[in-house]
Amino acid sequence: MPVSVLYVHPAVMDAPVVRQIQSALRLSPIPAETPDIVYEAVSADADPVGKGKEILYLTLNKGAFVRDCPGTRNYTCCGYRILHVGTYCNMDCSYCILQTYFHPPVMQLFINHDDLFSELDSLFLDHRISRIGTGEFTDSLIWDRWTNLSPQLISRFSRQDRAVLELKTKTAHVHRLKGLDHRKKTILAWSLNTDRVIHSEERRTASIEARLDAAAKCADWGYPLAFHFDPMVLYEGCEADYKRLVNRLFDRIPPPQIVWISVGSFRFPPNLISIIERRFPDSKIIYGEFIRGLDGKMRYFKPLRIDIYRCVVDEIRKRAPDVLIYYCMEDDDVWKRTMGFAPLDRGGLNAMLDADAVIHCGLDGELLK
Repeated sequence: MPVSVLYVHPAVMDAPVVRQIQSALRLSPIPAETPDIVYEAVSADADPVGKGKEILYLTLNKGAFVRDCPGTRNYTCCGYRILHVGTYCNMDCSYCILQTYFHPPVMQLFINHDDLFSELDSLFLDHRISRIGTGEFTDSLIWDRWTNLSPQLISRFSRQDRAVLELKTKTAHVHRLKGLDHRKKTILAWSLNTDRVIHSEERRTASIEARLDAAAKCADWGYPLAFHFDPMVLYEGCEADYKRLVNRLFDRIPPPQIVWISVGSFRFPPNLISIIERRFPDSKIIYGEFIRGLDGKMRYFKPLRIDIYRCVVDEIRKRAPDVLIYYCMEDDDVWKRTMGFAPLDRGGLNAMLDADAVIHCGLDGELLK
């Protein structure tokens, strides 16, 4: 969905990146000092969530750019850190919990980049490995159509050896990444799903073939890669579809170039149900066999999760026996019954992922001691 309205906070109106975005979008900026002014542009629409995907607000991040992933104490968290560069997305996935998060529900890009890079410089002084990414509250690569944000981040990360940047996407916007001296300090990552799920639940995202084409290009350019089978959706015949998806991945991408693969099933806060019913009336994904998990989110009944996890993990192991596979927010019982071990048996999930980042991305192994 194209951006049709551009709002800009007066304090950043003269910033070079604003002029760059304005020129790329061919839109005249509208001054807006507060998000409430922007919200008025969407609040009266029959579908304010959808309308917000046409509106871009360039503003300041007055909080922290670097944040810890909140996780939950009841499930194993990967220790990921968030680089909060912006919010929302102009793709439109039925299951996206960002539909419930933001007020106003419009795309925001924070352009006080001096503050951003200052925080990164502090991060790079940490005496520990940091795995950090921009894909928690937005898609990492949607901004590359209008800005040089990803190349700037890749350049900054390439100059140090204590942190790795992961850029997660459902797009194929990789043309700006060619020829960069990344020094393997940036991982390009794709969310993968079956053709059926992409067609029915992931509006305006790249096809699976386009995602794998983009990943293959980045592999040729020397980037480490990651893939996320998340959220997997259960439907009749899904096991065969996910097996085919695994093989499509490894038919295109050499396993040694993959740093890690995460696996997770569809889970959602209960307040997302009414939004999906209203915005995606043909979607059936909320009518599965769900139970409220320990984190308050609705999850597939555990035996169903275990069955699909075994199916996918076993298929990955056939094609890539050495690749690191991990679960996003699952408990030890699920790990043991599908992987044969719990993360703590191997030093914890953080340690497992950090060690792989050292191997694949050339981070300072001394920080693991």
